[in-house]
Amino acid sequence: MLILIYLLLVPWLVIRLSKRWRWIDKVSPMTVLYAIGLVVGNIGLVGDRAFGLCNTTSSLAVPLAIPLMLMGCNLSSWSTGKALKVFLTGIVSVLITTVAGFFLFSGHGTLEYRDYAQVCAVATGIYTGGIPNIGAIAKGVGMGNELYLIVTSSDLIITGLYLLFVIFFGKQVFRKILPATSPASKAGAAVIEQEETKAKPFSRQHWRGSLLLILLTIAIAALSYGLALLPSMGGEVNMTVLILLLTTLAIGASFLKPVRRQTQSFDMGLYCVYVFCLAIATMVNVRDLHLADNLTILYYILFIIFGSLVLQFLFAKLLRIDGDSVLVSSVALINSPPFVPLVAALLENKDVVFLGVSIGLLGYMIGNYLGIGIYHVLMLFGG
Repeated sequence: MLILIYLLLVPWLVIRLSKRWRWIDKVSPMTVLYAIGLVVGNIGLVGDRAFGLCNTTSSLAVPLAIPLMLMGCNLSSWSTGKALKVFLTGIVSVLITTVAGFFLFSGHGTLEYRDYAQVCAVATGIYTGGIPNIGAIAKGVGMGNELYLIVTSSDLIITGLYLLFVIFFGKQVFRKILPATSPASKAGAAVIEQEETKAKPFSRQHWRGSLLLILLTIAIAALSYGLALLPSMGGEVNMTVLILLLTTLAIGASFLKPVRRQTQSFDMGLYCVYVFCLAIATMVNVRDLHLADNLTILYYILFIIFGSLVLQFLFAKLLRIDGDSVLVSSVALINSPPFVPLVAALLENKDVVFLGVSIGLLGYMIGNYLGIGIYHVLMLFGG
């Protein structure tokens, strides 16, 4: 019970304090919550039962955050052309670095050529698609269980480091190097911001609207979760179906007049993201990160993630893609769509939610094809 109070109360307190202490707003409440979670998680206060509750809370927070944030989005700023450019630059960047990294690292360590081709295939699937693609690709290329565990463990370590980079430095780095958000998006965001200043979330005047949003979000999340169980006949949740349904139903709800009037929707979703962030950080135990084992694969994944990021920067510079779009695209591909609301909260830009989730879903759809395809191409060269 105490851990649940901690997970729900601390984000609310940090939000309240950010209105009084400007430094919290400058570094962002998310950064503060992540730091609190890391401290709490590493001083021996979190036992097995508390860890399980943190895991459950983080799993529930995302299906609630996505509909709430999407229902508050300004879809008039959506640009199919820009979305396609962002998606393609992200995919091409990952493909170039996975193949280049394969030839760079495959001659080192104890793994054979075939093993590295399998690692390359799975890495391609992870970073163009996501976790749902790993199992399918691993089976498709015949990867052994031991190698599978090594790859997934290395992925957890490096993507965790990348997420830390995004939380602490992402907003400043991406916005400084790349162009600002397009004028149309800024104008739309400004209009919404003006509207939101008139309506404080969870205020007495809007408690009915907040209740409507909560009930609608729970209904969307429950329906999406139930339908996502159907492909496996009630066994395992299909993440692609879940995210797709959450997105579709939330966008549909955003066109309802009673929902459009509730300007507090994004702020409520933001609170869910903060709860998610605190829960995730609390579960991280730095003593469990065995970086010394299987360093070659670890270096390979490090090369893919940060190498693809550099390439994406270069492509974005050439195509004049704004920093917010590139950041949300990168996180959607590398960390998966459930982390998109976290980035939107970090950027304080609700209009990137739909873009990020859409890119992540497209990645899910093509990840298996790209991963297994690259494996067979590499085996033609050295198999």
